[in-house]
Amino acid sequence: MNAASNAAGKNDEILDNIGALVAEERALRARSSEKLGLGADEQARLRSVEIQLDQCWDLLRQRRAKSEFGEDPDEAAVRPPGEVEGYQG
Repeated sequence: MNAASNAAGKNDEILDNIGALVAEERALRARSSEKLGLGADEQARLRSVEIQLDQCWDLLRQRRAKSEFGEDPDEAAVRPPGEVEGYQG
C-alpha cells in the first residue's frame, strides 16, 4: 500500500467514524423529541458525541490540508475539545 492510498484509507476510517457518530446523534435527538427530553446520561452522551464529531471533522480537515500542501497527513492529530470547540462562534 503506498502512502497516498494509506492516507485515503485513514481518511475513510475517520469518515466511517463520523457516520457512526452522526447516526448516534440522530438517534439521541429523535429520542429527545419522542419524550420530554433526555435523561442526564443521554444528555452527557449527546454532548460527548457532538464534541467527538467536531474533533473528527477537524482531524479530517487537517489531514486533507496537509496532503494538499505536500505534508504528511499522519502528522495531523486530534486536538483537545476546547481548541476545536473554540472554532465555533
